[in-house]
Amino acid sequence: MDSATKSLVQSQFGANAERYAASRVHAEGESLSRLVQMVAPRAGWEAIDIATGPGHTALAFAPKVKHVIASDVTPEMLQVARGLAEKRGLTNVTFAEIAAEKLPFPDASFDLVTCRTAPHHFADVPAFVAEVARVLRPGGVFGLVDNISPDDPKAAAPYNEFEKLRDPSHGRCLSENEWLELISRAGLVVRHREILTKEIELEGWAGRMQASPLTKERLRCILQGASGGLRDFLQPKELPDNIGFVLMESLIVAEKPR
Repeated sequence: MDSATKSLVQSQFGANAERYAASRVHAEGESLSRLVQMVAPRAGWEAIDIATGPGHTALAFAPKVKHVIASDVTPEMLQVARGLAEKRGLTNVTFAEIAAEKLPFPDASFDLVTCRTAPHHFADVPAFVAEVARVLRPGGVFGLVDNISPDDPKAAAPYNEFEKLRDPSHGRCLSENEWLELISRAGLVVRHREILTKEIELEGWAGRMQASPLTKERLRCILQGASGGLRDFLQPKELPDNIGFVLMESLIVAEKPR
């Protein structure tokens, strides 16, 4: 992650760490339980969660593995995650300030690498995937969840602009096909994939990033004026005093060949 991207991510998420800790979408979203289920972790595994944020994913896996490192570039997020681990009495979690694209570990260090709802902030996603493959042991598992963009570039571009308006640290959501290609190119074999739909309400979604009233109104206008592929993807709908839409997540579980 380059210094400018890192600073922007730290600024955005450092100021909103507690909001993400309390967010039901992040703490209790369907993708978290599904990821644990499809990874099928084992008690003896050494694991690392990349871009852990407030730690929801790392802490979900902690009771099911030997040890997990919760890593992030934002110190405030790690502090929140540490507090959640203490509340839950989890003693097999350690915390580290680490960039996703340059993991400071030897080859074949982990049985499990997870990353949930974060790579769309990374400056170099191919480097991240290559690092995941490098630090996995033969037979090790990569569990990924991230928001995805439409396959159609004509819809993908305005969708990512919509995301970036709400969160300036947003980089780019890849399509599912792009993810599958990157994972395959890194030498990992996909053993499971699925698409999950998240129901979103604009006020809470924008509020987690302390979006200004003007930004919220611009986001609302984009949703109300969406057409074609963008409208089909976001599926906006009017709600009492709010507007709803959907975000698509790709859940992929891949394995490093023995």
